[in-house]
Amino acid sequence: MTFLYAAAIAAYTGCGLYLMLSRHVVRIILGLALLTNGAIFLIFFSGRIGSMVPAVIPLGDQQLAPDAANSLPQALALTAIVIGFALTAFAVALLVAAYKRLDTLDAREMTAAEDMGSPFLPPGGRPSTGGRPSNNGRSAEKTPEAEKKSDEVKTNG
Repeated sequence: MTFLYAAAIAAYTGCGLYLMLSRHVVRIILGLALLTNGAIFLIFFSGRIGSMVPAVIPLGDQQLAPDAANSLPQALALTAIVIGFALTAFAVALLVAAYKRLDTLDAREMTAAEDMGSPFLPPGGRPSTGGRPSNNGRSAEKTPEAEKKSDEVKTNG
């Protein structure tokens, strides 16, 4: 039975990864949701599946029953559900905003940032020196003042 659960989780996660490799943004979000649910199932099934006694200490006893349910995987699964829902909601909101601005759902056509160019280059496309010398802080031509200072450093040092 454990192999069946492992195979189901692997198939679920594999379908999620396959959808995430698509170029259509809606499929990417659905793949993200499947991948998140696969992780939730993995966490949930790691905490032993079967009929168990609740994780409550009966009145008068000092410890849990040996066959009591483990509450840690349940708490982790609940946390993963909340995080997965928030991630999916954020991705859908981002998808709606991108569709309104770019009028496409194809990830290959969402190139607005690439079309704007590099933020580190000026509008002409060629790097400028920005008022700084281009060869590691040394000017290409030495002025008489610079030569005098370099001679003073050489004789004093």
